[in-house]
Amino acid sequence: MKVKTILVSQPEPKIENSPYFDLIEKQKVKIDFRPFIHVEGVSAKEIRQQKVDLNNYTAIILTSRNAIDHFFRVAEEMRFKVPDTMKYFCLSEAVAFYLQKYVVYRKRKIYVGKRTFSELAPLIKKYKDEKFLLPNTDKVKDEVPSSLDALGVDWKQAIFYKTVISDLSDLADVYYDILVFFSPSGIDSLFHNFPDFKQNDTRIAVFGDTTIKAVEERGLRVDIAAPTPETPSMTMALEKYIEKVNKAK
Repeated sequence: MKVKTILVSQPEPKIENSPYFDLIEKQKVKIDFRPFIHVEGVSAKEIRQQKVDLNNYTAIILTSRNAIDHFFRVAEEMRFKVPDTMKYFCLSEAVAFYLQKYVVYRKRKIYVGKRTFSELAPLIKKYKDEKFLLPNTDKVKDEVPSSLDALGVDWKQAIFYKTVISDLSDLADVYYDILVFFSPSGIDSLFHNFPDFKQNDTRIAVFGDTTIKAVEERGLRVDIAAPTPETPSMTMALEKYIEKVNKAK
């Protein structure tokens, strides 16, 4: 079956040169964007209940843009002035770059990993005398806490924001040729909103092994998977699939 419509379970890209827009133009398909999950901040009161005093930490471990936004939101709510001496350990260059929204980059002590937490860990180990705070989500990956425990550093994790299922009831009677997912939480949202969902002819595209596993555990079929050596991005995987099925007679 040919592909004409795609639903991506994420917000619409804000950049004009997004590969999704190139895909729309090149393949003449309709792509809608709709977050299946969204993030809500935890109140300063709830964070205090987690026995977190921001004065006690000399270093912050930042794994995402959400972590940055909610750390500085909470600091403001608590009327905590983040000291210039605070050290920031960022998971990637993209996360570190986003930090500029809140601090004067060149005047701060910022340490940057390449992409994964295992690449950031040696930098953290170098500063094992610091007291680290990990502002995180309630959907934390086991890799990060276990890695920090293995490093033997003084650290504490606190939930600064939560992943919440979005209301998708308006999509009940809408059909798409392809549904695109990037996390197990997206799959949870699908079944929370539509408990009787049947895949039938709908193609499912997924990014990452954990998302593939979540799809298969629900008894669904994975039709398009990324990343692979041939298609490292979701848009590349979609384009390859669309070219194949839309040209078929």
